[in-house]
Amino acid sequence: MNLIQKIKVFLLRIRYRFQDLGILDSGEFSNPVVEKIWKRTIRTLKIYTVICILLLFLILQMKNILQQHLWQETNPYYYLLHFLDQWRYRIPAFLYAIGCMAIIFRAFRQSVHYLDYALSAAQKIADEQQELIILPSDFKEIETQFNNVKLEVRNNTRAAKEAEQRKNDLVVYLAHDLKTPLTSIIGYLSLLAEEKEISPELQQKYLGIALSKAERLEDLINEFFEITRFNLTQIVLEYSTINLTRLLQQLLHEFSPMLAEKNLTCKLETEKDIYICCDGDKMQRVFDNLLRNAVNYSYPETEIVIQVELEDEKVHLQFMNHGNTIPEEKLNRLFEQFFRLDSSRGSGSGGAGLGLAIAKEIVEQHGGSIHASSINQKIIFDVELPQTSE
Repeated sequence: MNLIQKIKVFLLRIRYRFQDLGILDSGEFSNPVVEKIWKRTIRTLKIYTVICILLLFLILQMKNILQQHLWQETNPYYYLLHFLDQWRYRIPAFLYAIGCMAIIFRAFRQSVHYLDYALSAAQKIADEQQELIILPSDFKEIETQFNNVKLEVRNNTRAAKEAEQRKNDLVVYLAHDLKTPLTSIIGYLSLLAEEKEISPELQQKYLGIALSKAERLEDLINEFFEITRFNLTQIVLEYSTINLTRLLQQLLHEFSPMLAEKNLTCKLETEKDIYICCDGDKMQRVFDNLLRNAVNYSYPETEIVIQVELEDEKVHLQFMNHGNTIPEEKLNRLFEQFFRLDSSRGSGSGGAGLGLAIAKEIVEQHGGSIHASSINQKIIFDVELPQTSE
């Protein structure tokens, strides 16, 4: 077996040893960085092997050339040639072994450095600082993935903090709002109990105010239950085929008192009968929230328009009312949990900020979409739903 064959056998033994250790898997790697390190190491070993073989060949050739002229004990180069003659195979083999160990050590050291880079980058993912992760050129793909994860974690953390802050603010505001009508109810009922000679007209007035405050108190308590249901339960759909036109007509009839309070009119533009496969109760809740929102934020003595169209097995609904134009920065947050367009907590129409968020979730679970737009003192909500369930 010549030297080249011995070197090939040596390299094969190293490769098989790596396979036994689980470092290699039939020459394939799941990570491109590890594969790049291995290929670079193998390429360096091959180049170094060729250099060592050339060195051996050069030593043999020099010995043969110089032996013809200087192979004499009196010559000062005799001992050098004699040394090269005795160690002509051992010197390249020794240099080859030292070089291979140096190359493998360098690859191992590089792998450790890369592992250190990866661990440091993983620790920076949860860091709230704005700096992005920077890795060596071999890690560009992983660097991009780490930075995407970091940005996603940072955005999710910010969104969670904002949602938690809005929820905490909501609880504080609702607690204050609970106290206000309760104080009024106790005050007017105390007047009725203490004053025995109050006129019937004044009694009716006080009772009417107390009843109104009690209804407001009931609404606020329902909002607390709404928050609990929204956060602790998932919406489960029960599909059935319903007459969408009849559902909207019934909804308008139920909203007649609310519309009359602000001298509003509501026009329904739809075909005679449109049928849709959906969860009727959940979908009624969506339309109830949208119409209630339109009533609360409409100018008095204006018209609310509900348009329904059927096209390509999809139902398009539009709720349009006249009111203050919603700024773009608020328009994008209308469907967030606990977001209220009206920042005034004293408003009797102010809710928990869950109606539109729940409507969006119900529509999306039906495979539809919902979005809002506002321009020229008009507020428009567009809903698209599949006519049949998938």
